[in-house]
Amino acid sequence: MFISSAFAQTAPAAAAAGGDMMSSITGMLPLILMFVVLYFVMIRPQMKKQKEHRAMIDALAKGDEVATTGGLLGKVTKLGDGFVSLEIANGVEVQLQRSAVVQVMPKGTVK
Repeated sequence: MFISSAFAQTAPAAAAAGGDMMSSITGMLPLILMFVVLYFVMIRPQMKKQKEHRAMIDALAKGDEVATTGGLLGKVTKLGDGFVSLEIANGVEVQLQRSAVVQVMPKGTVK
């Protein structure tokens, strides 16, 4: 009698194993959906912004007027592999990393 009730208890569990797989996939669906939304809302735009910044830094040329992360405005006087020399006033030059350049300003901004 005890053995037959044990088999009886496992029979529905074995029959529901296929449904159990569906419930686990359904349980993970919100997590997968959140990751997809996170990718399109945060990760993809950030990668696009980094790509545009890298292209802007690679396109720097002598004579460009730029703004830096520190708030300096200046004119590019020398370009190196990893640095830029900016003239921020007459006779005053500073060297910065290329990555510190945030924006190329329109001509005539720096006087």
